[in-house]
Amino acid sequence: MSERRADGSAGDADYGTIGTGYADHRRPDPRIAEVISRALGDARTVVNVGAGAGSYESEALRVTAVEPSASMRAQRPAHLPPAVDAVAERLPFADGEFDAAMTTFSVHQWSDLGAGLREMRRVARGPVVVLTCDPALVRDFWLYKYAPLVLDTEARRYPAVRDVTEALGGTVTVQPVPIPADCTDGFNEAYYARPERLLDPGARQACSAWSFVDAALAEQYTDRLHRDLVSGAWDEHHGALRGQPRFNGSLVLIRALPA
Repeated sequence: MSERRADGSAGDADYGTIGTGYADHRRPDPRIAEVISRALGDARTVVNVGAGAGSYESEALRVTAVEPSASMRAQRPAHLPPAVDAVAERLPFADGEFDAAMTTFSVHQWSDLGAGLREMRRVARGPVVVLTCDPALVRDFWLYKYAPLVLDTEARRYPAVRDVTEALGGTVTVQPVPIPADCTDGFNEAYYARPERLLDPGARQACSAWSFVDAALAEQYTDRLHRDLVSGAWDEHHGALRGQPRFNGSLVLIRALPA
């Protein structure tokens, strides 16, 4: 496993640096939350691994959150219980302690994907639910024209869907998750119909892949997008997306039941 950073971040992104203000831009979207809720089924106790600031933790369930970054733990709302300081690869829980396990936008941060998924399977009696992005589809998004190294980074970091399903085993389903036009969870594709939002440095900082691109290059990327928005070139090619209520991009939900 890789060493944890000063604030406890255990992946390849330092959330002690980029995590400030994360909760302002990465607010759980209720329509995505409903997809997750259906996948959890009738579970009442759930462990949320890589919980961040508490996105998608249902108050109707007894959720135990696990988050290694102190910066992210500090951004959890007061109504949510504090998160356990631990990493996916070593969950401090007994076998079958929870009805279900979940993780959202986190598996690409883990230093050992297989170990983390096996730990989730170990501590959950029922479904393991993973919200992630399919790297095979990441570069299909229009942003690739403007920020190729950002999406190359995303495609490199996200594990292949097959790797996730094989590590979990059991009965596995993979479900594409449509992204609503007014999605409140500000990952890159959430702005498919609102490209102006990606001109906001805070919005970009809340998407960890941008932190792997040199600041000067990222500025060139956003300058080009800004020029095309001003000139109308973006709308000429992609303007129909502004009126499209949902976007089928790379977002997928993987659900595994024990064998």
